[in-house]
Amino acid sequence: MRTAYLLTGDGPQAEDLLQTVLMRTARHWRKLMKDGNPEAYVRRALVNEHISWRRRRRAKETLTAYPPEIERGGGPEDESLHRMALQRALLRLTPRQRAVLVLRYYEDRSIDETADLLGCSPGTVKSQTSHALGRLRTLAPELADLLHDVDPEEVYR
Repeated sequence: MRTAYLLTGDGPQAEDLLQTVLMRTARHWRKLMKDGNPEAYVRRALVNEHISWRRRRRAKETLTAYPPEIERGGGPEDESLHRMALQRALLRLTPRQRAVLVLRYYEDRSIDETADLLGCSPGTVKSQTSHALGRLRTLAPELADLLHDVDPEEVYR
């Protein structure tokens, strides 16, 4: 559920995504258990299904001339504002970039694990991570203090 929420950014939509994927994978659950890692399979199915949904439902974005201001202070309200700003910025990334960031930084997966889950090469994970972090810096300058903690060399480890 956590991964579905991070991919969609919306609780009810995350529930729908998870339910859809679990319904599809339930038919093959015995085989998944026998073959090895069903959690990785379901995670990959979540990413694939989310990308499919995004392709089908192109959301119309309303662009504004100036982004809303976020006050800085350090309290719980600021953490909530940071979370909301990060969520908005993540939703503006491509589904693949969002999936890479969620797997690498939220779920703390290695480059190789992320590549296996997404069915791509480790080099693709590195480049997608780099592009996604750069795009986040552009889309959400108010999150600069969060993103400066990400060591550029960490992208390649």
